[in-house]
Amino acid sequence: DPGSKGSVPQRVLTMADAGPSTSAPAAGDPSDTQDAPEQSNDVEDKTTDQEDAPAEPFNMDIDEALKVFFSDMKDVDRDNEVNRILWAFKLNPFERLNLRFDATIEDVKRQYRKLSLMVHPDKCKHPQASAAFDILGEAQKQLNNEERRAHLIGILDIAREDVRKERKKQTKHDSLVRVASMLNEAGREGVEAAWEQSDEFHDKWKMKAREYLAQTEWRKRKITKRLKDETSRVEAQEKEDKEKRQKLREDHKNWEANREARVNTWRDFASKKGGGDSGKPKKALGELKPPKLKTNDEDKLYVQRPVGEQWRPPVDDKPKPKPGQQHQQHRR
Repeated sequence: DPGSKGSVPQRVLTMADAGPSTSAPAAGDPSDTQDAPEQSNDVEDKTTDQEDAPAEPFNMDIDEALKVFFSDMKDVDRDNEVNRILWAFKLNPFERLNLRFDATIEDVKRQYRKLSLMVHPDKCKHPQASAAFDILGEAQKQLNNEERRAHLIGILDIAREDVRKERKKQTKHDSLVRVASMLNEAGREGVEAAWEQSDEFHDKWKMKAREYLAQTEWRKRKITKRLKDETSRVEAQEKEDKEKRQKLREDHKNWEANREARVNTWRDFASKKGGGDSGKPKKALGELKPPKLKTNDEDKLYVQRPVGEQWRPPVDDKPKPKPGQQHQQHRR
């Protein structure tokens, strides 16, 4: 006992430094000889009391205890933990923190404090210790966010229900499970509750959760890509429409600016066509010219006649006789 060991030397030192009055008794002094056993008994009583006294409680903080523990950790263990964090499933922060899926917020804080001290860049010599430290911080933020945590737990609950259904289907005709249900006080529910606390159940739950999380992330990326493509298409269409409207405005502006030039050009054309200053008589715009009379052309062998004077053969209104009737009339 450290208390008893410290008390005896203190008693001996006091007796030695007491001076002549408290020095060891002489051989011929009977009174001092009687007091010596009493002093030794006092020392033994004090030693016994200090041994029986309760030990002081351990008042070290948890963070300080973790620092003391991880200060003696080997570099190999730190490197292995960094590799585990880097290769963990990225879509599940529980796996990055190496926690069970039913862990509480307090468990998350405690585990983050533990792993952050283990892989801290100032303590760990791994080249990617800083990246592992950032991954732990991001995982803790995801689990501390109520909305993201609720979304994650919803997916994990769906995966757990699927594992339970598969387990129920597989053990439907299992005699061992039936016997265990009979021996268990809670029946089949007690057997299943005990199985859900095992590592086998948690491993199956982990694999099923990975499958659901991967599908959810794939759908999310697909929808994000569609929205991005649709946004790009709408922006391109709006840009094209804007360019068309701008071009129409510019064309209309140019048309209005060139109106006077077009009017002057038409006036010049009309004045030239009307004779202008050439001395020819002016003609009214829109005047109809009379048709020219057709004359005989000596180079042609026929006489050109107007359309109304062309000869047409007379039309016989009498019906023509049939070939047989015409022969009979000829014989008559």
